[in-house]
Amino acid sequence: MDSSGFTHTIATTAELDELYRAPTRLVANKKTDRISPETADFIARSRFVLLATADADGRVTVSPKGGPAGFVAVLDEHRLAIPDAPGNNLIDGLRNLVSNPMIGLLFVVPSTGETLRINGRAVITTDPALIERVTVDGERVPKAIIGVEVERAFIHCSQAFTRGGMWDPASWVGVDHEDVMGMLRSHLADNAAADTMTATG
Repeated sequence: MDSSGFTHTIATTAELDELYRAPTRLVANKKTDRISPETADFIARSRFVLLATADADGRVTVSPKGGPAGFVAVLDEHRLAIPDAPGNNLIDGLRNLVSNPMIGLLFVVPSTGETLRINGRAVITTDPALIERVTVDGERVPKAIIGVEVERAFIHCSQAFTRGGMWDPASWVGVDHEDVMGMLRSHLADNAAADTMTATG
């Protein structure tokens, strides 16, 4: 057992290669470094994207971004513009991008099992022209734009969404508002305890 508390852990890529078979040529070749017209159309239909970022020490966070279909703008074959709509102001992802520009995106289209994955490098920009371009009538004006330079783009198969019954309402198990508030109260209590310990020495 290592410091994580887990046993039978894998520590090398060679061990991974023994555990998993190599991808087929089709799978290996589906990654590209550009946004094709078909890829742009997928992004134009997406109303939800997950952004993965990491700080300078490699600590990762994933942030959800949503908006009307096409809220993420395709600028050209190699660049995207993602509006950062006002939220809770934690801005963990933005803070990460200041020190580490690497970003991973997962675009979701309602009722579609396949997702679009994009990996690349990102910057934070307050370019007025870009902000105007991604601001939708009736929506709050974003304070900043996440500009993404695409390094890898590829469609991910539908197996995960199929296994999870993502688009099958009969399989959904909801979490009601009071349950969510219970989680929030628990998290706040954890930090209140930590504050108390700090205050008492």
